[in-house]
Amino acid sequence: MTTFLIAAVTADGFIARHSRHLADWTSKEDKRFFTQKTKEAGVVIMGLNTFKTIGKPLGDRYNIVYAPASPVGRPAEEKLQGVEITQENPEVLLARLEQKGYREAAICGGAAIYTMFMEAGAVDALYLTVEPVLFGQGLSLFTKPLDVQLALQSVEKLNDTGTVLMSFKIKN
Repeated sequence: MTTFLIAAVTADGFIARHSRHLADWTSKEDKRFFTQKTKEAGVVIMGLNTFKTIGKPLGDRYNIVYAPASPVGRPAEEKLQGVEITQENPEVLLARLEQKGYREAAICGGAAIYTMFMEAGAVDALYLTVEPVLFGQGLSLFTKPLDVQLALQSVEKLNDTGTVLMSFKIKN
């Protein structure tokens, strides 16, 4: 199974101002790429905060949300309808998805989920849109230091305002 991380960052490297910040700061071209790429994958995996900022399951994709279970085993968030709730480690989740016939999965955030999948060595590629904005401070792409080597595959200018899409393969 191929797994890719997909994210938009500011020119100073932040994915959001805070954990409840909507992704309304990204360009329409980034949103178009995100929709196309995640629909091609068929599976989107995200954390609870990311799901809450989106507000609903993403259409035409199998939505998986990492969320804590309540003591009786039910999701802590009752509003999570139309998604699969999980606490599985990345390897177990991806193996199960592959057994179900899925061949590709998109890791859609946030920082804790990106970090968990990168630390597990479960990411094959990274699609990073850099938007020409500065936040000065905010949430980083990852929550912990990593030592991961990337191989740049492509760079594409998405619009005239300076939005750039970079595609990387994970080397190690």
